[in-house]
Amino acid sequence: MKIKTSSDLVKNALEEIETISPNDAKKLNNDKICNLIDIRDIRELNRDGKISGALHIPRGMLEFWFDPTSPYFKEGKIDPSKTIVLFCAAGMRSALAAKTLQDMGFQKVAHINGGFQAMKQEGFEIEKE
Repeated sequence: MKIKTSSDLVKNALEEIETISPNDAKKLNNDKICNLIDIRDIRELNRDGKISGALHIPRGMLEFWFDPTSPYFKEGKIDPSKTIVLFCAAGMRSALAAKTLQDMGFQKVAHINGGFQAMKQEGFEIEKE
């Protein structure tokens, strides 16, 4: 049996989702017209810092936080009128996560090309603890 690789899954996701640049994400975030969501692991946040204004939703909980029938649903955390903009460290997990949210029925979803590393280079404000 031939399995699909993670690279195959990311490639397929990228063909179906919206990818935005860190510069475009910065404008959306500064204008407060998006839900900026960091799906990195908590250890990555502790090590590398957090993007100011981003909501942290661990990748493993994303579907549950967005599902109103789930006991883990986070009512009021996301503004449904705004685009959901996801990022991870480099852009692969966020591509898969964006595809998953689209599959769940969310229409205004994007991910940031290059993830946290590209956002850092773009000059996003980073909070360190």
